[in-house]
Amino acid sequence: MKKPMNSIQGLAVSLLLVGLGSAACGPKSEDPEKISPSAAALAALKPDFPFRGKIVFQSDADGDDDIYRMTSGGIRKLTANSWSDRYPRWSPDGTRIAFSANPGGRFGIFVMNEDGSDIKAVVDAPADATEPAWFPDGRALAFTRDEALWKIDLAAGKESRIVPDFPAAHGLSDFSPAAPLAAFTGSRSPGWDVFVLDPSPGGNRAAALTIGGLSCRPRFSSDGKKIAYVSSSADGKGDIWTMNPDGSGKTRLTERDATSDYYPAWSPDGKYIAFSSSLQHFSNQGRWSLYLVKVESRRVTLLFSGFERVLFPDWH
Repeated sequence: MKKPMNSIQGLAVSLLLVGLGSAACGPKSEDPEKISPSAAALAALKPDFPFRGKIVFQSDADGDDDIYRMTSGGIRKLTANSWSDRYPRWSPDGTRIAFSANPGGRFGIFVMNEDGSDIKAVVDAPADATEPAWFPDGRALAFTRDEALWKIDLAAGKESRIVPDFPAAHGLSDFSPAAPLAAFTGSRSPGWDVFVLDPSPGGNRAAALTIGGLSCRPRFSSDGKKIAYVSSSADGKGDIWTMNPDGSGKTRLTERDATSDYYPAWSPDGKYIAFSSSLQHFSNQGRWSLYLVKVESRRVTLLFSGFERVLFPDWH
């Protein structure tokens, strides 16, 4: 499936390298010279900035995409196989991680314990299923399939469309922990924008929070009072912005015209946003490192640069 690009101006052309239909960041070829770091070597890697909690992310440090968990104490590899494991998301209680993987060729949705054990497939279909997001109660997952958002009830295994009346491609969902509100990236002509809706039965129709086709990847803060998102409206590449859930109060946090700043993830206390940044426009090119921006001061700090590409962080 096609997907939004790191240069949001390229979003108008296709949903190509960073989402919508695949947590893939674009086509990646395995590098035979890359050697999987040992557990001891990973534990010796430390973040460049001390932080509280735990962050999962995706990296191709060993030649194919795998899921890693980082704390202030070090790095642990959670998946180790010959296929791609991508787009990790913490469950609301922090005990499980949802992610997408393609052991059979097509991507499906999987869930594992926070230590990488007990991996279970929850969505496996003829079409790629990618980009999982937990519902606030932890009983269901949203995911992207065929350029649309779907829901899987984890207990019943029942699937349903989340926004059945949305007229164009959409995906990359996130849910407010404080209100029955879902945010997602929806297609514009041209480009992409951020939308919200009440996902409960009988809820309201999707409403656009941004205009212009230059915004994507919304993420709610832990108290539901703010949405972080990516916009290229200022520099043509991508910056981290915040806004209120009604679309008001738009604020540019990263003013870094030379870089593409993508994949925002809030700290649990709402004081920081982690994001991936690179001088390149495409996530399968160049070096992507993790940074933090302090929401109040907008100060940017390097968080982790131990791997060549560190993508899709999620913080618990």
